[in-house]
Amino acid sequence: MISQRNKNVNPIRNSSGIISNPVRNKFLSPVRSETSNGINGANGVKILLTGGGTGGSVSPLLAVASGLRMSDFGCRTSDVGLWTYEFLWVGTKFGPEREMVEKTGIKFIAMPAGKLRRYFSLKNFLDPFKIIAGFFKSLFVILRFKPDLIMTAGAFVSVPIVWAAWILRVPILVHQQDVRPGLANKLMAPFANVITVTFEESLKNYGKKAVWTGNPVGFRMSDVGFRMSDFGKELPLILVVGGGTGAMEINKLVWESLEELTKFCQIIHVSGKGKGIRNQESGIRNYVSYDFLEHEKVIEIMKIADVVVSRAGLGFLTEISYLGKAAIIIPIPDTHQEDNARIFSKNEAAMVLDQKKLTARDFINKIRGLLKDETLRHKLSSNVAGVMKKGASEAMVVIAMKLINNE
Repeated sequence: MISQRNKNVNPIRNSSGIISNPVRNKFLSPVRSETSNGINGANGVKILLTGGGTGGSVSPLLAVASGLRMSDFGCRTSDVGLWTYEFLWVGTKFGPEREMVEKTGIKFIAMPAGKLRRYFSLKNFLDPFKIIAGFFKSLFVILRFKPDLIMTAGAFVSVPIVWAAWILRVPILVHQQDVRPGLANKLMAPFANVITVTFEESLKNYGKKAVWTGNPVGFRMSDVGFRMSDFGKELPLILVVGGGTGAMEINKLVWESLEELTKFCQIIHVSGKGKGIRNQESGIRNYVSYDFLEHEKVIEIMKIADVVVSRAGLGFLTEISYLGKAAIIIPIPDTHQEDNARIFSKNEAAMVLDQKKLTARDFINKIRGLLKDETLRHKLSSNVAGVMKKGASEAMVVIAMKLINNE
């Protein structure tokens, strides 16, 4: 039998009291193995990361993984040296996460991903079988990889992994990005040791397990720097991004407004793969369109943009906040994004527009007005920089290491 490291562990605490005890049942041994020189193997730490379908559940975990690699927090020195980290990512087969993950050097495994929809769809009859298949594959993956920690930031592909991890007694950290808890996180929350949240008001959704950390970002300010060769400096620059997989409604809005917008500003438009409306052969001046840009490149362009137009996904909103950019937010109607946008609107940290009521003429006037009003841009920039709690990556690294150390 695999030995349990410490039955008399110290639970992690916050100002609200005890939030978690990593060892839930002293009669069950964890799947993790250990030696005298480390946790899993001679001096290695294995962490299984899971999420996908969109880029939103991927970026925060990559930021934490990067933080763990760069940090020596909690890495006790052994006879061999400091612990090293080995990561494995479990995601969907067709989502954008494989490309995002593998470029960081993390091994990727695709998992059957069912979804529990709260509306009628013929897929509802098939997806329960995908969930069951995903659960049994999760058991196999965990038993083979023997992780010291499971981390997820949501997504239905993560649900069977978390359920299997709970059965096998592997510590679980769930991150809640949006203000409104998603169904996937609701299904995983009862089995998590710790649930980190982006917004303070989300603490009430998870009780004593919750810790307010903010939302991790995967870049440092010193990393950002960009030179625009395509455009001059005589006109202001607008960056339009419809989220990790694009947004057809925003794309249509940009195209309908383009002739007028390009008279007084320059536009870089990231439309999403397969969602571009026209290609670059259109020859429109002051406009460049990309189906896809590397995340690092988007950050570089965002840094020099005068105004950013985006959806209200938490990953992108976090980056807007960290960079202090004046922004126009167009949330997806009738979704959790409206709750995210409401936080920014309430704090006068962004201009929020209602897609259902938005016309091309309104869009043009809002951008023109914001570019002309330097005082408003400065106000939005100042307020947005303070709307998100900073230091999330570092805080989650500390929590992860405490779970790994059974502290």
